[in-house]
Amino acid sequence: MKNFITLAALLCISIPFATVALADFPEKPITYQIPFGPGGQSDLEARRQQPLLEESLGVKVIVQYKPGGGGSIGWATLIKKKPNGYFISGINIPHIVLQPLARGNAGYETDQLKPIALFQATPIGLAVLKDSPHKNLEDLIEYAKKNPAAVICGGSGTWSGHHIAHLQFSQMADINMTYIPSKGAAKSVAAFLGGHVKAIWGNSNDLVQHADKIRVLAFGTKAPFANMPDVPTFESKGYPLYASIDRGAGAPPDTPDDRIKILEQAFLKIASNPDVVQQMRKDGFVPLTMGAEASRIYIIEKIKEWAPVVKEFKK
Repeated sequence: MKNFITLAALLCISIPFATVALADFPEKPITYQIPFGPGGQSDLEARRQQPLLEESLGVKVIVQYKPGGGGSIGWATLIKKKPNGYFISGINIPHIVLQPLARGNAGYETDQLKPIALFQATPIGLAVLKDSPHKNLEDLIEYAKKNPAAVICGGSGTWSGHHIAHLQFSQMADINMTYIPSKGAAKSVAAFLGGHVKAIWGNSNDLVQHADKIRVLAFGTKAPFANMPDVPTFESKGYPLYASIDRGAGAPPDTPDDRIKILEQAFLKIASNPDVVQQMRKDGFVPLTMGAEASRIYIIEKIKEWAPVVKEFKK
């Protein structure tokens, strides 16, 4: 009887302590790193999330930038931080997969990044300026065949979603185009609008934002992109190119699952907010609501998918 009472007392004590331990996080500001420059999609979404995360978590959320290496510098920084939930980072797929596969030593391995949630996607399109002589995808291909390397395409990063789309399409169409990387989407778009490149591999929200100045030749989607339904898909033109950037947040390796869960719930609450969803769609984003475990499985699938692609282009 005495042992039973002691066990019961311990159980009663342990439950409140577990609850308190969970409630203790977070109790100080959280740093939210963006591994790209200001003004790009990752930054725009983090700024949208910032006040809502603060409201949900009850602490300040500090957004800071660590651009370079197609995101790899930021993710190499992330894995060295204390796994306590107070330092998190934006993660982009396929970037987090492509960098270690292509560089050999990107400063991190994809499986070291502990996903919290995936909340947004942007299909990738190929666009030219409105005054371009290339009226459609066929025009661009014909010109590129006659003028090898003369079509200069901008994009965000090396061994990024934009870069790999460029390589894949060039191979599919049997053409030679030149790719010029920028440190982030914002700089890439500025170079394109300034006439420094002839075409751009752009994220859907940038293409929607500048629709009056550009002509989108095709999107890397299975079905027409909802905001620009008249733009063909690469597939409809005979090129099975599917390209998109999926965005989310991740934490250092070994971050406790209970803290990941609290962060996951905060991000998914925002991603499910009807006003946020409506604004995302209006701005040219595709909303996602993928939790930590679903994101982990999705990333594993992407590693399997992209490994042979990178190996082919590194030959």
